[in-house]
Amino acid sequence: MHYQIAFVGGGNMAQAMVSGLLQVGVPPHEVLIIDPDVQQLKRVQEAYGVRVADTPEGNLDGVDLIVWAVKPQVLRSAAEKALPPGLDVLHLSVAAGVRLSELTTWLRSGRVVRAMPNTPAFVRAGVTALQAASGVDESERRLLERLLGGIGRTFWVNTDAEMDGVTAVSGSGPAYVFHFLESLQSAGEELGFSPQMAHDLALWVVGGAVQQAGASPEPFAKLRRRVTSKGGTTEAALEVLHARNCKSALAEAVKAAADRARELGDQVAQG
Repeated sequence: MHYQIAFVGGGNMAQAMVSGLLQVGVPPHEVLIIDPDVQQLKRVQEAYGVRVADTPEGNLDGVDLIVWAVKPQVLRSAAEKALPPGLDVLHLSVAAGVRLSELTTWLRSGRVVRAMPNTPAFVRAGVTALQAASGVDESERRLLERLLGGIGRTFWVNTDAEMDGVTAVSGSGPAYVFHFLESLQSAGEELGFSPQMAHDLALWVVGGAVQQAGASPEPFAKLRRRVTSKGGTTEAALEVLHARNCKSALAEAVKAAADRARELGDQVAQG
């Protein structure tokens, strides 16, 4: 099956998605990247062998899927300039904070899916939440799952509120993990390890723990208790974390991210 895909915007996330598409078998000649930055287009073409164009005019004929990978504040104007009248295609937007109600209006279509990927997509280990408008049928949902499978896992949500929560947990989530890694590295350095050794230990420990948790059917809390001997070193460490209310602090942080996602969505909607 030939399926023509056009990206409006050729930045980092678009390139991660293109790499994933090629991994799941989409031929490079069926992918088009449109971006006004000619130098960036040259780099993208050299890296992936896809087709490129510096303007959408005359380049969207025969396209089956348009991926909107532009900044939220320019998506509306980009759509007005790019879309010819009567174009009936499937749309996928990765513009953060732009809700389905705005997307369906700006893109003049009910065949619209909003996506929230996260940065591990760059190493094909991402999590992408998807929210579909009413005009998207089941076969199109399955198609997007397959196409996005090249950058990690996908799942569907039904409401804007759920998407705001996803933004806070999985969209911002990698930063929480990086912050923990940074803190663990600093603690190791304070104990006398070199920066490189502290860095490596933090990375190996977190990576190993994630791998163990993924291979185990047990809840995270039970895995934690297995490491925590009565009167031992781990218990001493966890008592400090409990005393500092680290769990509550993280919950507050995630809620703050969700609240900010909702605020940003309101700002985009208000223009």
